[in-house]
Amino acid sequence: MKYLHTMVRVADIDASLDFYCDKLGLVEQRRYDSEKGRFTLIFLAAPGDEEAQVELTHNWDPEEYGEGRNFGHLAYEVDDIYAACQKLLDGGVTINRPPRDGHMAFVRSPDNISIELLQKGESLPPKEPWASMENSGHW
Repeated sequence: MKYLHTMVRVADIDASLDFYCDKLGLVEQRRYDSEKGRFTLIFLAAPGDEEAQVELTHNWDPEEYGEGRNFGHLAYEVDDIYAACQKLLDGGVTINRPPRDGHMAFVRSPDNISIELLQKGESLPPKEPWASMENSGHW
């Protein structure tokens, strides 16, 4: 058995690609448009880890998806948790759970998918503004 991907439904392809690719750093691997099924599938992966993919599914006919907390989250290991969070913050993304511990943070996609960021290796020493930053919303 082999892990292939996790699928999340998205309402706005452009906003989702801006978040997942431009801000989070994933790379589009392939795309499939189905005229008959009226949907688009976009497969993304972290650079250098192309086998673990996220499938963004965009149904062309508008639909209300809700938040589905039973989904859980997507998790990515990052080289520098502070730099990753700063890039997201600079891009207008709310840091829902800041990396106060130098190890873990949570953000949300435009469709409220919870994304966990984990520091590669040992936790980084506490650093401002993260060490004193409050949680925002839920994740």
